[in-house]
Amino acid sequence: MQTDHSEHKPTSTLYPLCYLAIDIRTPSNVGGLFRIADALAVEKVYLAGKSLTPPNSKLRKISRSTEKNVDYAYAENALETARNLRDQGYRLVCLEITSNSIELDRLKIDGQDKICLILGSEKDGVPREILELADTTVHIPMHGTNSSMNVATACAIATYEITRKLHRANG
Repeated sequence: MQTDHSEHKPTSTLYPLCYLAIDIRTPSNVGGLFRIADALAVEKVYLAGKSLTPPNSKLRKISRSTEKNVDYAYAENALETARNLRDQGYRLVCLEITSNSIELDRLKIDGQDKICLILGSEKDGVPREILELADTTVHIPMHGTNSSMNVATACAIATYEITRKLHRANG
């Protein structure tokens, strides 16, 4: 039998994981990022460039108002924000399929890691200058006829894998 959602007790501990979402314009994707960040205890969401930002009624509906619970900031310059996060000790991990990317499950994480998961728009992906700055680029293996998936869906898969590894590393 399904549990009653009113019985859910949120955690007070956030993972040392943030998102840098670059030029993500659709309410479904941005709202999805907030919902995933809330569900999987992500510490902060940075919306950069032309990304849609709250307040937005469609975003709020899709996120189920989780943008009220998740720390977020707008960052006009994605490259500058990525550099600042790296200077704060974050490992920059781009989610993008490239000639140098590794499969997501091969990403090594230890207990001291702070991760910034960088997401690009569905149209253009992660900008080249950010890919060059990144410590690692990961991709999700695709086995069907399509070579890509929705940004929020890919983010959910990557966030689950990263938080699972952070949890295991910290025992």
